[in-house]
Amino acid sequence: MTKRRSRGDGGLHWDESRQRWIATASLGYAPNGRRIVKRGSGKTKAAAKAKLTEVLRDHEDGLAIAPTGYTVANAVDDWLSYGLNGRDKGTISTCTILSKTHIIPSLGARKLRDLSAEDVEKWLAGKAATLSTRTLQSLHPCLNRSIKRAMARDKVKRNVVALCSIPKGQAGRPSKALTIAQAEAMLAAAERSRMRGYVVVSLLTGARTEELRALTWDHVNLTGNPDNNPPVPPHVAVWRSVRAGADTKTRKSRRTLALPRRCVEALKGQRHQQDQDRIAAGPRWQERGLVFASKVGTPLDPSHVRREFRRAIRDAPGLNATEWTPRELRHSFVSLLSDSGVPLEEISRLVGHSSTAVTELVYRKQIRPVLQQGATAMDRIFSAVAPEP
Repeated sequence: MTKRRSRGDGGLHWDESRQRWIATASLGYAPNGRRIVKRGSGKTKAAAKAKLTEVLRDHEDGLAIAPTGYTVANAVDDWLSYGLNGRDKGTISTCTILSKTHIIPSLGARKLRDLSAEDVEKWLAGKAATLSTRTLQSLHPCLNRSIKRAMARDKVKRNVVALCSIPKGQAGRPSKALTIAQAEAMLAAAERSRMRGYVVVSLLTGARTEELRALTWDHVNLTGNPDNNPPVPPHVAVWRSVRAGADTKTRKSRRTLALPRRCVEALKGQRHQQDQDRIAAGPRWQERGLVFASKVGTPLDPSHVRREFRRAIRDAPGLNATEWTPRELRHSFVSLLSDSGVPLEEISRLVGHSSTAVTELVYRKQIRPVLQQGATAMDRIFSAVAPEP
């Protein structure tokens, strides 16, 4: 004969009102004297027992499991909704696209507590076959931070994503730099477009696209102060960007740059064009003080800049407009300065890098790699020494 369970040991019974089997287990008493009872339900006895086992395991781990089972998709959605507060709109948009395109479709249905490091590694390996290394470096933190947030809220015991390294993905499109002939052709083509000022200032000052989109007329001086001692040339203060809080990328990115004559003329044309836009827009005009704005004065979106930039240079001889992006004007600025013999330290200051190491790392293909001073000096020294007969 089967021994009867002691009172409070739990059991398995059929709940007629719910039409489900209920498995229960007693875990002692709470401080208020009430018995602690954990339950698991299912359409079959086996399912009810399995659910109870899962609930007991979570209790032992100190986890507060969601009633329906917390999934990877739940964790990612929670992070997207509440874990990105205060972040830049562009960052939120990027994280949302990456998560909904690559994480949720592949791993979303997996229960979070059952997600293993092997699952994550296989997923990353599959993504590495089609995505670039740079994209993988953005994708991994999205999942990692989602699980880390869930872990802090007792939804899972540990973060297995943090244990997985990022594999090497596909090679991304390398950035290019214009030659002097290509640069002249691009500038000539842009003369007839609304993007003239943007192209000229970007190419001739090396300012980042995010800095130019945030540039205001208050930070532009087109006359300088020639009577000062020493004279102050026309200049632009690159003190803002479209990043959160309007901060520049680094502390040294906050810089004031003298304007070449061609930039001064282009910005005068830009101001005249904006005056015409203001009149044409009438009451629709929104004054933001931006140097580069839409036809109604609102900030430019990155996609708008790319589209208008390619439209502006489509007639440039020898250039395929679809193969170039606005950020490559900055690369071209570095390349042209390097080719003309400007020292690396000066280039680093002009582009607002924290050190020359950053300049070399980011723009190594645009910087002349050969150090010529030694060879030049040796040629000068030994040219004076006549060879022995």
